[in-house]
Amino acid sequence: MKKVAGILLAIMLVFSLSACNQKTEEETMSKIPVVTISTKIGDKELADMKLELYPEKAPNTVANFISLAQDGYYDGLIFHRIIPEFMIQGGDPTGTGAGGPGYGIKGEFAINGFENDLSHTRGVISMARSQMPDSAGSQFFIVHKDSKFLDGQYAAFGMLIEGEESLDELATVETGMMDKPVSDCVMTKITVELNGYELPEVEKN
Repeated sequence: MKKVAGILLAIMLVFSLSACNQKTEEETMSKIPVVTISTKIGDKELADMKLELYPEKAPNTVANFISLAQDGYYDGLIFHRIIPEFMIQGGDPTGTGAGGPGYGIKGEFAINGFENDLSHTRGVISMARSQMPDSAGSQFFIVHKDSKFLDGQYAAFGMLIEGEESLDELATVETGMMDKPVSDCVMTKITVELNGYELPEVEKN
């Protein structure tokens, strides 16, 4: 009887641990913040692009992006650099590619000593930066076509889950000097759904 009781106890313990692990996974999944980027090309409004952000991959990068978005920092800014079959880049208040929020954040990617295995496949959002690894501030890009050669060199932190048609339309606009679109490609608004994610204080350089 003692042997049977021991076996039953062991089985109950396994099921209990499994349930706890499942609950932890569900809680983690339910705390994925989502951002919605509303855009237009000239006067033409596009379908919203919705992206999941992954704090477990790049925690400070996600916190920084959400903090800026909640402050309305991105509203009205343009995608100032677009390269078809590569990426669309925006988030510069000057619209030149040289601007930012006035600070930098640590680059959360492999060559900077930070483990981040999110690959730069189609729809991934990542931080733009200069040659200095900790120079990212507000500029970001969304990958149009797989660009895995960027892996380990830039802080990828989320993925497009809705609005691929808008990504395609933005990525194929006519561009001029410095890959700048001929017609303004505007982020009219970025909204944030935290989904239980608790926004930490952003660590700035």
